[in-house]
Amino acid sequence: MRLTSILVVAFRALRRNKLRSILTALGIIMGVGAVIAIVSLGNGATAIVEAQVASLGQNILTVYPGATTQGGGGARGQQGGTSSLTAEDAAAIAAEIEHIDGVSPEINSRAQVIANGLNWNTQIRGESPDYDRIRNWAIPQGAMFSEADVNSLATVAVIGKTVADQLFPNENPVGQSLRIRNLPFKIVGVLAAKGFSPNGQQDQDDIVIIPHTSLQSRLARQANIFSILIAVDSSKNIDRVKQAVTDLLTQRRQGREPDFTVRDQIELAQLQNDSTSTLRLLVLIIAAVSLLVGGIGIMNIMLVSVTERTREIGIRLAVGAHGADVLLQFLIEAVLLSLMGGTLGVLAGVGASGAVHQYLGWPVAISTVWIAGAFGFSAFVGIAFGFFPAWKASQLDPIEALRFE
Repeated sequence: MRLTSILVVAFRALRRNKLRSILTALGIIMGVGAVIAIVSLGNGATAIVEAQVASLGQNILTVYPGATTQGGGGARGQQGGTSSLTAEDAAAIAAEIEHIDGVSPEINSRAQVIANGLNWNTQIRGESPDYDRIRNWAIPQGAMFSEADVNSLATVAVIGKTVADQLFPNENPVGQSLRIRNLPFKIVGVLAAKGFSPNGQQDQDDIVIIPHTSLQSRLARQANIFSILIAVDSSKNIDRVKQAVTDLLTQRRQGREPDFTVRDQIELAQLQNDSTSTLRLLVLIIAAVSLLVGGIGIMNIMLVSVTERTREIGIRLAVGAHGADVLLQFLIEAVLLSLMGGTLGVLAGVGASGAVHQYLGWPVAISTVWIAGAFGFSAFVGIAFGFFPAWKASQLDPIEALRFE
């Protein structure tokens, strides 16, 4: 039989049982669709992490509160729990460690700020004068507060563009005052607009930055800081500085168990990507099982088809068709069934990714390589699971086939 004739017969056989063909391909559709959707979401999440790390500035280390031992039972808290970090730790790092471009002790809060008869709830960050340089954040209006402001617990502030627009529409905020918890702060600078964070969940310009000492003593009444931000002068010195910071802080604790963690941007990105990758792997395993089930479904239906068409096979063999023609006939039907499932699965995966992006705002990055791979794998499933039924059909005895009822 010519290939065109085989294809025509294959299409006709699948069209004859439309519902059965679609149900058979359902496993392939679900598996391929899940692969495309999960990979697209995973790629989008990875892109977000990379963008977030880039937005923090270059060659950054961050010191976080580490595990602490609490109570007589020795229970240990998680990273980011009770903080023992102090501004003195940050000062020691700046004074004693080489290859550092800036250090900023950090403490965060939220508060309602009032100015011009308007109010706005925003993030309050206590930082050092190095913060804008560490974060590579320009100040087009005014300037950053000084080290003298930090030492004197000055009530000065640098505000983000969103806060400026909300409280001082069509005005220059520099030199004016705003109140934070009934305490007046003079605005000395306005940060350049950065827009939303790469994941679209946080407005980076919705911020008020004040000296960390002022936030600690005047507003938060808190002795310790939340974290320490460190800028390293070169990427080649990151590991060296990281080890030096760890050694210095360990020494300052005078033999106590280290209760801090020093992380660089690569580690932060890796931690987030690891959690995303674990979830992605789980779903890909489920998708692979779905493809396997789909392949078994194709084998089952093709075996049923061979049984239903035994007399047809016998007639073809009797009028001169070869076993290879019959094998090719059923193998092409299985591949077409699998490719149909692969095509619908790709459309379903792309559609699901688009829907998630549209309605949930999650980023997606559709990979043409994975689309081609999923489509090719669906064809492989058709060949792998369709071969046995096709071979069984080609081995039928024409006389016995003609006698089949």
